Amino acid sequence: MTMYRYFFKRCIDIVLALFFLLISLPVFLIISVLVYSFLGRPIFFRQLRPGLYARPFELIKFRTMLIACDQQGQMLSDQQRLTKFGSFLRRTSLDELPELWNVLKGDMSFVGPRPLLLEYLPLYNIRERRRHEVRPGITGWAQINGRNNISWQEKFKLDVWYVDHLNILLDLKIFIMTFIKVYRRENINAEAHVTMPKFTGTSDE
Repeated sequence: MTMYRYFFKRCIDIVLALFFLLISLPVFLIISVLVYSFLGRPIFFRQLRPGLYARPFELIKFRTMLIACDQQGQMLSDQQRLTKFGSFLRRTSLDELPELWNVLKGDMSFVGPRPLLLEYLPLYNIRERRRHEVRPGITGWAQINGRNNISWQEKFKLDVWYVDHLNILLDLKIFIMTFIKVYRRENINAEAHVTMPKFTGTSDE
């Protein structure tokens, strides 16, 4: 499966990204207009994330939260800024549609560990850092096995398992299961949170 990991996987990503970008263009334009109408500008959420070998790239998604601060100028909590429309985009995973551009550029793959925050890099132990041995994905093994309803340690364990067992049949299974999970709208939010609580590090090495 070495040829798949280092060559064919990327070829499949390019073909699928072009295909989905073309067929989703009308949806892309409609969502852009709705985001502008409900949330204002900017339409897109952009943030540097670690990619393959932890090299930074700019992730792009549809914005789902208001830009709102309290009287002291501090940003309001995610729960206060997440609108019903933004919640709908997250439940349906439509907010991640622009990541097709990241896949086409080679920043991401369709399947792989989710790209997290740059600030987490110093917090990983040796094993957790291995999640960056492959391109990050729009979906992944951890996403179809709990997504935001599992602990960080469980999530990283699943990510590293994927790195060690990457093959075309596993990617196909993850790809199909993702559509099922999105249809059922399972495990979108962590318990009692609208977003996953921040990772603060793992004690064991």
